[in-house]
Amino acid sequence: MRIISGKYRGMKLCEFSGGEVRPTADRVKESVFNILYGRVAGAAVLDLFCGSGNLGLECLSRGAASVHFNDLSADSIAILKKNAARVKDENYAVTNYDFTRCLGGGNKYDLIFIDPPYRSQAGVEALMLIGKNGVLKDGGVAVFERDEPFVGAIAGLKVVDERKYGRVHITFFEVDK
Repeated sequence: MRIISGKYRGMKLCEFSGGEVRPTADRVKESVFNILYGRVAGAAVLDLFCGSGNLGLECLSRGAASVHFNDLSADSIAILKKNAARVKDENYAVTNYDFTRCLGGGNKYDLIFIDPPYRSQAGVEALMLIGKNGVLKDGGVAVFERDEPFVGAIAGLKVVDERKYGRVHITFFEVDK
């Protein structure tokens, strides 16, 4: 796992041992960031289920104005802090909250990454809170990663794209006006 582009390009990131945590693969991450081209620089970013910080650190490398990393797992926060200490950037915050608390604080973001454990309903619940609480700015994008296609509707959000990479499905949401 590495940072693909930007000022920290090529930097290898610390990873989890074992198979419990599944970071976004480099080829999937590269495709997602190609789709998001032009939306990262200057953006306020939320990496909601951040794990190692892979996606948010990629955003910092590509010029995001700020990144809010959040994860409930103390192990994830420890790995994230090791990775974040290696970048020369202070435009980030780290919280160790349940995602519901993180999405209820009144902050708004240009870009939100939602990559929860696959077997959990936390991703869909997070999308519902994002739509309900207006967490995504107009013109912003929420990126949802899971192991199956998204089916259904989320009040306040609309699906604008969905891609499949092997077993991984990436769904892109925008504010539904």
